[in-house]
Amino acid sequence: MKKLFVFILIFVIFLAGVAKVSSSKVKEVTIKETEIRGIYISYLEYLTYFQGNALNINKSYINKMLDNISSLNFNTIFLQVSPFSDAIYNSKIFPYSITLTGTEGKNPGMDYLDYFIRESKKRGIDVHAWINPYRISTSNDISKISKNNPAYALLNTKDIKVSNEGIYYNPASPKAIDLIIKQVYELISNYDIKGIHFDDYFYVDQEIDKDNYLKYMENNPNITLADYRLNIVNTMIKSVYKVIHDYNDNLIFSIAPDGNLENNYTYHFADVKTWLSSDNYVDIIMPQVYYGFDNQYKPFIETISNWNSLIKNKTKIIPVLAFYKVGSVDNQAGSGNLEWTLNNNIIGRQINYVKTLNNYQGFTLFRYDFLFNENLNTSKTKDEINNMKLSMKQSSN
Repeated sequence: MKKLFVFILIFVIFLAGVAKVSSSKVKEVTIKETEIRGIYISYLEYLTYFQGNALNINKSYINKMLDNISSLNFNTIFLQVSPFSDAIYNSKIFPYSITLTGTEGKNPGMDYLDYFIRESKKRGIDVHAWINPYRISTSNDISKISKNNPAYALLNTKDIKVSNEGIYYNPASPKAIDLIIKQVYELISNYDIKGIHFDDYFYVDQEIDKDNYLKYMENNPNITLADYRLNIVNTMIKSVYKVIHDYNDNLIFSIAPDGNLENNYTYHFADVKTWLSSDNYVDIIMPQVYYGFDNQYKPFIETISNWNSLIKNKTKIIPVLAFYKVGSVDNQAGSGNLEWTLNNNIIGRQINYVKTLNNYQGFTLFRYDFLFNENLNTSKTKDEINNMKLSMKQSSN
């Protein structure tokens, strides 16, 4: 483990040196304390709108998506630029994403991230680049991994785990951490984005790093597996934060952990309490608070208030709200399972409440299609949007 930490430190110091040279060209400005009103655009949207189409059609889809987002007065998108050890942009590290063309590595004809950025600027929308650091595939079919994917060379090694859950990089692998940091630097140094965003995919497989842990225990017999994993993720997060802020202190590093606080420690090994009490981990915390007010186990007000109370540093909070649940039965909510079917103003009320939090800086909805794709709309969607707009209008007055 000590070798891992030394490796990361040396690599980050190297990048920091490179960044300091490059950052002389970056205008230093202070992060504005403006309300972020965000919407996620995921690879699932790419599968819906982009595959099998001519390039001009896909450009029109992107324009329409951004027009729709702008029409509701949203000012930020969290754009999934790397869902599967790949890229929707011209990367020197990762192949073009399978989600754009149906074939990993196939040139989609344009740099999708660049096009999103250029069109977003026209509409006053900021772009945050959303990365899935460890996920390679949700299936265990290695034949779909292209030879120019860095994961290909690591197959059949302890750096990667292939299981029924899919294919993932081992979080304890120095090579995996190296790839994460390189991708972050590639993005911030080549694209006019507002920040880097991670979601809650850290430890998906509970066996993936057992060999690393046993090796580490030879010299550190008293550390638990949980603490070992928390340290692994913390080291990666802190390294990413440093690379970003050494390059340009105006960039934002945000993470969207599981809204269930306990799950972060039991399953994901995301040490959110440390991130929110010590500096140099995250700028914005975006808990996925996918719960209604009447949720029997995680009622919204209590849950988001608990998250807000954890913040002991300069971090701001931007809750992610579950627009995808509008009009649907919530089978995980216990006695509150029908709340989303009986009401049409849950999101608007949640927006009104989170604005009262002392660390509030905005809110984000998951995800685009559930607002604008008629095939996914429910009988409550239109009314929910209208009530949400009223809440947003009130906040801007």
